[in-house]
Amino acid sequence: DVQLQASGGGLVQPGGSLRLSCAASGFTLNYYAMSWFRQAPGKEREGVSCIESSDDSTDDSTDYADSVKGRFIISRDNAKNTVYLLMNSLKPDDTAVYYCAAEYVGGICSLHYSDMDYWGKGTQVTVSS
Repeated sequence: DVQLQASGGGLVQPGGSLRLSCAASGFTLNYYAMSWFRQAPGKEREGVSCIESSDDSTDDSTDYADSVKGRFIISRDNAKNTVYLLMNSLKPDDTAVYYCAAEYVGGICSLHYSDMDYWGKGTQVTVSS
């Protein structure tokens, strides 16, 4: 079975950091662009960050929503079949359930919900003092 398991969420104070992980099983990560989305209460799910499909996990093209540029960093470790999202300088507006998703594509990643092939269950991130 194809599975994506997100973890690493929690409660953090404003200005703090968290690292989310997304472990894939049932498929090989190399051939998939990977994305992170988030959904806050009463809001639509939005694309946060993505990273292109890659064989070697180096110099991969990435994309970020304007709201997180300069604060969040996405990376992948194909050997561990895992994608990460390092979130720095967190703000209360970053509070949401975060989801990882995979798109079977050769190259450029997407922040569009409808492009994804597989979704993981979310992990809650709460930024509050």
